[in-house]
Amino acid sequence: MAPSSRTVVGNVSVSLDGRINGPGGENDMGWVAPHAVSDAAFGLLEDLMRTSTTVLLGRKNYEGFRSYWPAVAGDESADPRSREFSRWLDDVEKVVFSRTLTEAGWSGARVTAQSPPDVVAHLQEQSGGDVWVMSSASILRQLVAAGQLDRLSLMLCPEVSGGGERLFDDGLPPSSWRLAASEPTGTGALRLTYDVAR
Repeated sequence: MAPSSRTVVGNVSVSLDGRINGPGGENDMGWVAPHAVSDAAFGLLEDLMRTSTTVLLGRKNYEGFRSYWPAVAGDESADPRSREFSRWLDDVEKVVFSRTLTEAGWSGARVTAQSPPDVVAHLQEQSGGDVWVMSSASILRQLVAAGQLDRLSLMLCPEVSGGGERLFDDGLPPSSWRLAASEPTGTGALRLTYDVAR
């Protein structure tokens, strides 16, 4: 079988101390907010939207996205780039990893109890664009451990959160990554793209 041309891309915002949320838990994301609406952040979304045809989400991110994004498309006061992302997210294929959800409740979404590595292996046997792991750290960790993540796009925010969940825990197998692109933002954050070295 020929190697898949579908690149598996993960994106996430991370603090200077390696956290993806703050000490208040998964919803403690205030430190990200100033950097999430920068031109560079929207540029990252536009780049990923252009190349991706499948999105992978964990249950918690999915539920947050589903409760917020569908209404943005019709909100005339919203940033036009947010409205475009909302429409795209509504249409794109979404795979939700959950052992508790029984139905997705959003167009284009399906729920699976399979492991992310198994789902990605199946997706790579199919034609399509990139597979985008959308800010779901637990999925990113599993794919890094399985050697299936091809590209990691980080928004490195100039903030020290002082606690919270780390992007990567101890125990992952060692891997090397090459810097493919870097871009400073107007807020002082850095948009960094790394490709795995295989």
